[in-house]
Amino acid sequence: MWLQFMRKFGIVKTLHCALWQKVFRVNSKVYWPVSSTSIFKAPHKIIRGNRFPGLSKYCYIDARNGVGFGDNVWVGPYVSIISMNHDLNDYTKYIETDSIQIGDNCWLGAKSTILPGVKLGNHVVVAANSVVTKSFKEDNIVIAGNPAKVVKSLPAYGSLS
Repeated sequence: MWLQFMRKFGIVKTLHCALWQKVFRVNSKVYWPVSSTSIFKAPHKIIRGNRFPGLSKYCYIDARNGVGFGDNVWVGPYVSIISMNHDLNDYTKYIETDSIQIGDNCWLGAKSTILPGVKLGNHVVVAANSVVTKSFKEDNIVIAGNPAKVVKSLPAYGSLS
């Protein structure tokens, strides 16, 4: 995994991540390279695709109910992915919900927030500062706002427009 990362991002980025994770033990339970400024809860419940969620600075990924990433998912800086919420009648308790599922070829823009139980289809672009409170299972769309809604359709990923 680390060799694959080094080929893709270079030796300096690899050494920086390795230093923080392996020597200083910041995010040491995360088994792929991540930013030292990102925060993870239950990283063992994250199923990642072929990219490295949490590599951007200041990501917050709470995977206590599970988070699944498809292939080629880009996670911007300050993105929050929160799979568990509090019980509204007893704040000391948490609610178990379905896991968050993010399809292939998705892009989560800077400071976007994905809330518990959300499922995103393939090639869904989440605009910066958006809050995704419900699932968007359709493919090839841009969602934006608080709460997020569909604002644009996209051609199939990789096709020429």
